[in-house]
Formats: sequence, structure tokens, C-alpha cells
Amino acid sequence: MKHQVAKIHPADNVLVALVDLRAGTPVPWNGATLTTTARIPAKHKLATRAFEPGDLVTMYGVLVGKVRQAIPAGGLLTTSNIQPATDTYDEARHQKTTWVAPDVSCWQERTFQGYHRSDGRVGTANYWLVIPLVFCENRNVQVLEEALVNELGYARRKSYQPQTQALIQLLRAGKSVEEILQTDLHSAENVLPRAARLFPNVDGIRFLSHEGGCGGIRQDAQTLCGLLAGYITHPNVAGATVLSLGCQNAQVTLLQDEINKRSPNFDKPLFILEQQKIGTEETLISTALRQTFAGLMQANQVRRQPAPLSRLCLGLECGGSDGFSGISANPAVGYVSDLLVALGGSVILSEFPELCGVEQELVDRSVDTVTAERFSSLMKAYGESAVAAGSGFDMNPSPGNIRDGLITDAMKSAGAARKGGSSPVVAVLDYPEPVTKPGLNLLCTPGNDVESTTAEVGSGATVVLFTTGLGTPTGNPIAPVVKISSNTALAQRMPDIIDLNTGTVIDGEETIEQAGERILDYVIQVASGAEVAAVRHGQTDFIPWKRGVSL
Repeated sequence: MKHQVAKIHPADNVLVALVDLRAGTPVPWNGATLTTTARIPAKHKLATRAFEPGDLVTMYGVLVGKVRQAIPAGGLLTTSNIQPATDTYDEARHQKTTWVAPDVSCWQERTFQGYHRSDGRVGTANYWLVIPLVFCENRNVQVLEEALVNELGYARRKSYQPQTQALIQLLRAGKSVEEILQTDLHSAENVLPRAARLFPNVDGIRFLSHEGGCGGIRQDAQTLCGLLAGYITHPNVAGATVLSLGCQNAQVTLLQDEINKRSPNFDKPLFILEQQKIGTEETLISTALRQTFAGLMQANQVRRQPAPLSRLCLGLECGGSDGFSGISANPAVGYVSDLLVALGGSVILSEFPELCGVEQELVDRSVDTVTAERFSSLMKAYGESAVAAGSGFDMNPSPGNIRDGLITDAMKSAGAARKGGSSPVVAVLDYPEPVTKPGLNLLCTPGNDVESTTAEVGSGATVVLFTTGLGTPTGNPIAPVVKISSNTALAQRMPDIIDLNTGTVIDGEETIEQAGERILDYVIQVASGAEVAAVRHGQTDFIPWKRGVSL
């Protein structure tokens, strides 16, 4: 049964509108009737009592804002009458909380079909990487892509060239601007025929590009090499071809050192070519083609085999969030997180600017004081750097977030943090450190969804669960990104990019736990080779975080 409003936490003094409420709508609540004094759009919040300036607003059981203008009971909360505010936190107040793990007896014997690597990790895919060490090599990477993708059977994008050809024919036929604007071009779409894969056990060749490797400061090069090493040593990767110019800050030795840190017994095929040593472009490309082809022959020898769910590492991500994200998709993903942790797997919660306001909860969930102190230190340093740059965490919500009900940073963060479930925090990682422990890992990254997804995968995520309320096509080069909608309207409006819908929770058709179990079952399918929308569309977003302020 669908309700009009929802109260997230017993301590909250606001309600979330689950449907559009007109001004004057009587809302039965808590044994009484609350009448709306203004139109309350779905996803937005209404006051349960009269607020005066200076009063505190609570959601998810935490402080999410302070009243700046009086709000009547049943009134709409807006950026005009609410200002950002968050609770203080202190690692010295660390009070280790207890955790009751969910019952996972029905999942204990479940397995996925993955790629077993010599270091004991198990991949959910089997990709070959072609990587530039510096932006100067981006064009050569593109040349390799043009030479390899179609011939080896990995081309998969829909072609819109027939639509352009149809427009040209209309122009030649003398059609006017108005007639062309009214033309339906859908019938001219074309899906390019795909040749059979020459290497059926290799899921694809991924060609990365970036704007780093030189300039900036030397620490930028070190961090980039750490991220690239995380991709090369990733269990979803069979091997890599690396193109280096030669004189850049991101030296080959830096990359090799970072690889050795993550995988001391690294044994994957790895080919590193330095253009300034090799000479001409033709020699470089021909050598890279031969070596990459030989590497693909080796990669094709690996087969999927059963693996326990404890070998999964999930990245937890959100982007284009709305006022329903924190009460449907995010808590459902949080339940998946708890299930996987109880099974012995690993999960990664990142986006530190979107954890403001819930720091004390995460401090208290830390397994020890050292872990709590590291989280607190990284959060404070990040926040201080944002303020020093003339910004702050309070400027994190985007116009889309605000339009759809997330009007303060803490309101957004309190909902975003629910992706991490309730399990203990076993480790706090600074970008681009790798995950080495089972359980919930916190990874310091920006709130930017592509930078954060790029980082999570670099730290070891083999599948990413990505919640969205507004819709985003984000993907990743080597890890499947499962797109989960917070509301049914989005799933119906953008079915080509959404994999799962948790709007069923808002619609009263499913509990959070039921939605979480459905997501985990889908994760097992994806980890075994089922394609997600982002993979079908060839969405391979890759943006390294150049350390600095990025909210």
C-alpha cells in the first residue's frame, strides 16, 4: 500500500512526501491530521510542527539543517527557509557499536562464475587494458583502438550515421528547416553487426585515456601511477599494454613500484613501450599490436569457474541523487552491503564530501581507535581544503539534487551514507590505496560520481552498485556498474540505462530487505557474466582524481 508521506527515523521532525501534495491536503500522521500549507512536491520535506528561526531540523536521526525563516506545521522546507548545519564529531568520543549481522544461511552455498587469479582474488570479467602513462600517448591509444576493436569482434555501439544520411537526403530533396525538425529519425537507427569474437574468453579490450602524467606536481604522478597499478593488478584484468613517452613525471619505474606494492608476485602479461626509445609511430604501433595480440592469446586461456560470494568486492556509489534515494535505493544497497560483509566479502563506501553530518556514526562503527582517527583526520583535512579554496561541503548538492528534494549537504549525505549499511568499518583508505580486508572499507574520494567510481575500481571493486534518482549513464572500463533507480518513474523514463528499480519500496510493493535480496541475486548474475546497461552501451568512464578540491 502506497502512503502519502514517510518518517525515516523516530527522532525526525520532518516528513518526506511520497506523492505530490497540494496545499490544504490533510495528511493523517501519528494519530492526528497534518494539513499542508503549500504545495509539497514528491521527494520534498514538510514540517511536522511549527519551526522558528534557529530551530534544528532532523532527518535520518541526525542534524541536517537550521531554520532561518519561520515554517508553519505542514509547510515546505526550501533553501530559502533552511540553511546547512551538521553535528560536530570527535574521534575521541569513539564508542564502538555492536553489529548484529543479517541471516545469510540461504546465501552461504551460492557461488558466481568468476576468473580466478594467481593472487587468490576472483574477477567478474576478463579484460585487456591499453593505458597511456601520460596524456601525450592518448592519440596512440586511440590508434590502437581503431586497429583492434572492430577486427577482433569487440565493436558494439549503435550507429547513428543512417540518421545523418537521412537528413542529407531530406536537404537534397528541398525540405525546409521546419520539415526537417519534424522528421522522425528513429526508423533510421542502425545497430552495427558484430563480428564473432576472436577471443571468446576475453570480455573486451579497454582503452583508457587521461590528462595526467606530467605537469602539476610530482605527487600527482605518484597518485596516477598508483591508480593505474590498481587497474593493471585488478582481478577483472588479464594483462595490459602501457604506452609511455619517456620524459614525463609518471615514469615507468613509478608504475612498476606501485604494481609491486599491490602485487609482489605479479605474473600477468604486461608490455611497456616507450616511444622516445622506440622511434617512429609506425614502429611503436606495430610493436604494440603484436604484443597486445599475443597477450590476448594468453588471456583467452582463462575460463570462468565457481567462486564463493566472499570473493566479491562491491563498490557503493550514487549519482544524480533525489529525495527518494535515501529511503529506497541507498538503504536497499546498504542491506546488500551487510549481506556481503556477513558472507565474508568486501565493500567500499567512498565520496567523503557526502559523509558530512554522519561522521560520528562512522567513527563509532570503526573497529578500533586507529581506524576512527584516520577517518576523522581525512574528513577534517578534506573539509579544511574545501574551505581554503573558497568552497565547502555545504556546496556539494547540485541543482538537480536541490530541485528533487536534497536541499542541504547533510540531508544528501545522511541518505548517501545508507549505502554502507550498518556493519563495522574495518579500514579507512586514502586514494588510491587498495582494499586488503574483508568488510566495510571507507575510501577517501570526491563526491563526483565518475571520479569516485574510477577510484573504487582502482581500489579493487569488481562490481559497482550505483544508485540514481535522476538518471545517469555512468560506467567503468573494467567493472560492471549496476544502475539502480530510486523511483519507478525514472526506471520507466530511462529503461535503456537502468538495470534495477527500487521505486517498488516507495510504491509499497517491496520492503528494503526484499529489494536488497533481489539486488544481490542480480549481482551474482552480473558477476557471472550477465551484461549491465553500461556495458551494452560501451560506457567506460575513467576520470582520475587529481588531488585537490572536488566536491
